[in-house]
Amino acid sequence: MYFGSRIYQYEKELIYNLAKLVAIPSVCTVATEGYPYGKASADALHFVLALAEEMGFETCNVENYAGHAEFGVGEKMSAVMAHVDVVPAGTGWHSEPFMLTQEGDLLFGRGVLDDKGAAMMALYCLKALKDAGIEPRRRLRVIFGAGEEVGMDDLRMYFRREPLPDQGFTPDAEYGICNREKGILQFSLCAAENNGTIIERFEAGTVINAVPNGAQADIFCTEEEAIRLERLCEQTEGSVTVTKHKGGVLLQSVGKAAHAMQPETGINAATHLIELLFRVFTAQQLGNVLTFIHEQIHMQLDGETLGIKQEDLLSGALTCNVGKVQVFQKTAKVSIDIRYPVTADGNAIMEQIRLEAERYNMTLDLHHLNLPLYMDEDTPFILLLKKAYQTVTGQEAKLYATGGGTYARAAEGKCVAFGPLFPDEPDRNMHNANEHIELKRFMKHGEICLQAMYLMVTEP
Repeated sequence: MYFGSRIYQYEKELIYNLAKLVAIPSVCTVATEGYPYGKASADALHFVLALAEEMGFETCNVENYAGHAEFGVGEKMSAVMAHVDVVPAGTGWHSEPFMLTQEGDLLFGRGVLDDKGAAMMALYCLKALKDAGIEPRRRLRVIFGAGEEVGMDDLRMYFRREPLPDQGFTPDAEYGICNREKGILQFSLCAAENNGTIIERFEAGTVINAVPNGAQADIFCTEEEAIRLERLCEQTEGSVTVTKHKGGVLLQSVGKAAHAMQPETGINAATHLIELLFRVFTAQQLGNVLTFIHEQIHMQLDGETLGIKQEDLLSGALTCNVGKVQVFQKTAKVSIDIRYPVTADGNAIMEQIRLEAERYNMTLDLHHLNLPLYMDEDTPFILLLKKAYQTVTGQEAKLYATGGGTYARAAEGKCVAFGPLFPDEPDRNMHNANEHIELKRFMKHGEICLQAMYLMVTEP
């Protein structure tokens, strides 16, 4: 039965409530009592769960880590998993980032693509099943996480109290079906102190899982060194400006943001600025952290000098992204995001990096080591998703691998990533300024999502 087209009756209502959700600046912040990711993230979770209750669904909030809306009864349970937290807005927007703005068929706003739009769509697909009087063979949950962008501990905490689904998908990637996700290793390398002699302050990046589009260095230097820096800036990729002040200069580097899973699509403002500094100053002047980045990472995105370069046929090559650099008068650290192949050993990669860091008198502080995901292409659930996609589009959903980390891996191999972007879509600026979706394609995703959810509750 073709069921997916029923989503169109909810289009106006869906966009209306998506605007309300986008207006909540749900960037994860420091935990406070009762709010593991800050109040704004919890506010977004409360909003979608309250909306689900208005629709008549049973809901549950697991201590503001994550929650769900549930349809149907039974022992077996399927799930669609999405998140309502977002990355920081950053700069460079032509509209207000936390206001849904429509320009023609495009909708702009932080989180409209990643992942508030898909979260809202999944809820309205659940409503479509309920309104149509479908009698499900199993329970179907839409699970909303509140801390996906800061490591996905939200679903780990949720699944400590709630059961794992028997099958499910997360609409937080691309079509066709992502049945392979690289492992994710995120960590900081920390020095006991800033042992450089000229660095007053060096800052770059706001999150570990993105290529930083801005970096600043406030340094002490001579007039001659300042002139050399000015000349070199004209030859540097990206954009670096020099502002002189008493005793030194302030350098500001502008790059291009990108997701850490595809660092080659961005320009890393931090590494470019560091390379510029090393054309004028020595390792002793710049200190251990910047020296480590210069000598062990440089402009490389594959970890070759670090000794961790590798790839496999299933998922491709390892990537290495310098996400944040923070050097102040008494502290210094760099935060790095690595996506490694599904057949690789994350612990071995981490140990190699630890050994290299020790040579620079730095310690490794592990944030996350998320194991890879692989679901065989002949799994019945993969065939179900292929059926849903072909029913709506008339095309076959191809299997692919990603360096991105989605909620699929939180479900211990029982879920995959599926949508909402189509293979031929242009860059929608996820994790960048002017994040947007195209309404027509977004509603086509809704058709596929609803068709898949219909099959999930009706097929044996």
